[in-house]
Amino acid sequence: VTDAIRCIIGMPVMHRNVPYNCRVWAVNRKIVGIRPKIYLANDGNYREMRWFTPWYIDPSKQGFGELEEYFLPREIGEITGQAKVPFGIFAVSTKDTCLATETCEELFTPDAPHIKL
Repeated sequence: VTDAIRCIIGMPVMHRNVPYNCRVWAVNRKIVGIRPKIYLANDGNYREMRWFTPWYIDPSKQGFGELEEYFLPREIGEITGQAKVPFGIFAVSTKDTCLATETCEELFTPDAPHIKL
């Protein structure tokens, strides 16, 4: 499904027994990483915090913190040939560009993640 094309799929992910609203990056039948949302929409019609937890970034440290290891479910690992993937805030660099994601509320906050990238 992801042969020669980057796919970024939105889905809930449980990491260390905490539910996160995430973007799963995949290419060439491999998961590149899982990126949880930092800012959740929680006003008006939106109540993301009923279901999800925002990813915590320590404000006393530079950048977005360390990437953690996410252990894939056995079924997914059998398909991808991977046991674990990076989990956290990241960007992917290629020869001619750099890619990262922001979702919904992250674009509208005064401290949007792209400012630090």
